[in-house]
Amino acid sequence: MNKLPLDFYEQHDTLTLSQLLLGCELVHESPEGTTAGIIVETEGYITGDPACHAYRRPTPRNAAMFGSAGTLYVYQIYNHYNCINVVTGPEGIGEAVLIRALQPTEGIELMAIRRNEAFKTGFERYRNNTIDPGTSEGFRNLCNGPGKLVISLGISRTEQNFSSLVTGSVFIRPPVLKDFEMVTTTRIGITQGVDLPYRYYVKGNRYVSKK
Repeated sequence: MNKLPLDFYEQHDTLTLSQLLLGCELVHESPEGTTAGIIVETEGYITGDPACHAYRRPTPRNAAMFGSAGTLYVYQIYNHYNCINVVTGPEGIGEAVLIRALQPTEGIELMAIRRNEAFKTGFERYRNNTIDPGTSEGFRNLCNGPGKLVISLGISRTEQNFSSLVTGSVFIRPPVLKDFEMVTTTRIGITQGVDLPYRYYVKGNRYVSKK
């Protein structure tokens, strides 16, 4: 399966990991099948950052964020959608990398079924060789946002929060996308720490959530 080892998460600081994860492949092996996508956009959240969930203190919601490096932190937004983070730093610190967007690579039909009926229709056209999933707007929208990718990969807050990226069903493979130019910019959808340049994405990639 060629997973990233534990020391990969332990030996780099949060912002460095935010950049190194670009081009790697996020995978979920579920009973329904395997789904995966290349990480093309991330955001870092660190100590002293007012936008970080761990900024004030540990709570039941953010407890996983204070776990050891390589832990998965899954949290809910808008009382409906979930987002996933790679926990970084020593246990008890509370830092993480948000995975914002993926370029789908495996299990596209299953992703489409999970997302909604519109994508099922798109897949029928793809299966009949009438469209290329790499250029279809429907497939571009499968994972171009943190809530979308969690739905597409079938990741559950109740099952995957606190899980290990080394031993769990959700894991990350080494880079499959290389030799790209990286954009460094400010983060999206926050009201504090808006000026901090902690968002990174693959320049020119059509699966990034927002240029």
